[in-house]
Amino acid sequence: MAFLSGLLSIAALLYGAGWLTQTTFLLNLQHDALLSAASMFVMIGLMHLRKPEKLTYMIDNFLPNARLLVLLSGVAEIGLGLGLLLPVTRVWSAWGLIILLIAMFPANINVAVKQLPPPGGLPAKPWYVWSRLLFQPVYILWIWYAALY
Repeated sequence: MAFLSGLLSIAALLYGAGWLTQTTFLLNLQHDALLSAASMFVMIGLMHLRKPEKLTYMIDNFLPNARLLVLLSGVAEIGLGLGLLLPVTRVWSAWGLIILLIAMFPANINVAVKQLPPPGGLPAKPWYVWSRLLFQPVYILWIWYAALY
């Protein structure tokens, strides 16, 4: 949910900056969505690299080498997020992120089914862990709108 908050906040800030400065470049919602997606995927990828132990809980009970998988997904998120910024790699990066989100979906299902509490004191209540599943399609649609529409 923090990821969605980040996407919305960055896009709103960019649009607001465009409105204040009357910069056409920033008054384009699709472009703002693209920049916010690139920013958030780079930031979340860096978090995967900096603190992989905060995410290994999602997969360590059903996939081997959880730490390595978290690190590799972080590298992919950074690379694909940056790729969104370049017109020549945008489409490939968007599809790569969509595939990555689909590949990560079983980890979110695992968290929901097993009611795994995330680190940091967030609740492991059923409404919270199951509601996270609803956000994956939103992220996929965001990428599609920002880079493929």
